[in-house]
Amino acid sequence: MTVERPPVRKAVFPVAGFGTRFLPATKAMPKELMPVIDKPLIQYAVEEAVRAGIDTLIFVTGRHKRAIEDHFDSNPELEWALRAKGRHAEADMVRSILPEGVECVFVRQPEQLGLGHAVLCAERVVSGEPFAVLLADDFIVAEGAGVTADLVRAFEASGQSQLSVMRVEGEEISRYGVVVPGSRNGDVAGLLEKPSFADAPSDLASIGRYVLTPDIFDVLRGQAAGAGGEIQLADAIDTLARAGAVQAVEVSGRRFDCGSLRGYLDATLSVAARQGRGL
Repeated sequence: MTVERPPVRKAVFPVAGFGTRFLPATKAMPKELMPVIDKPLIQYAVEEAVRAGIDTLIFVTGRHKRAIEDHFDSNPELEWALRAKGRHAEADMVRSILPEGVECVFVRQPEQLGLGHAVLCAERVVSGEPFAVLLADDFIVAEGAGVTADLVRAFEASGQSQLSVMRVEGEEISRYGVVVPGSRNGDVAGLLEKPSFADAPSDLASIGRYVLTPDIFDVLRGQAAGAGGEIQLADAIDTLARAGAVQAVEVSGRRFDCGSLRGYLDATLSVAARQGRGL
C-alpha cells in the first residue's frame, strides 16, 4: 500500500551569521550575497529549493541582513531604468529573480545561538509541516534537479528525516558531523559532531542540506547547549537518529565550502568552467 506523505513545500535558510572570515567584504554586505560569477550564493540555494518543488522560502536573518530581503524583493525603478535603455533581457532577469507563486518569509533571529536555534526560530512559519534546510555556504554543483530534490524524493518514500552526506577521507573528517551507520543501508543510527579521525564512526560527513520532520522542534526546544555554548542542529538530529527516524542520501555532485576563501574561489572557478568563461 502506498503511503501518502505530506509534501515538502517550505525551506529554511539560516542567514544570520556575520561572515567574519570574509571581512572586510562582509562588513556591510551579507556573506550570502557574495557573487559566484553573476549570482549571489543565496540565490543558487534558493533556485535549488524551487527546483525541488518548494514554494515558501523562510529566511532566518539578523539585524544586518536587510540586503537579502531587498535582493528577493521587486525593484520597479531598476526595471524601468533598464527598459528605458532597451536592456529588456536584463530587466526580465531582475523581474524573475523568483518564479510566480514563490513566497519569501523573513524571521529575525534575535541572538546567534547556533544553527539549531536558527531553525527553531522558523517553527511558527513551518507550522507542523516537513521542511528543508539549506545552508548557502555549502555550494553544490549537481546535475538534474539537485541535492534538495533528492532528499525530498527520499522523504516521500520513507517519511523519515533525511541528511545529505558525502564521503570524506583522512583527518578532514574531524571538521564535520559524522554519520553513525545503521543496520540497513542508508539508515543513520547517530550523528557525531566533529570527532577525531580515530573516533570517526564512518567516512560519511553530513553537509548543509536536510529534509526534516517537524518533531525536530520538540527536540530543539528541550535541548541543552552543546559545542560553543550553542544549540546545535547536529545534536537534535542525533537524538532523532537514535530513535530510528533518520536516513542519509549520498550527495550527487561536487560540494564547495564557501564559508572559506579557498572553497569560494574553487566554486567560482568551477562555475566559470561550466559556463565556458575563461578566468
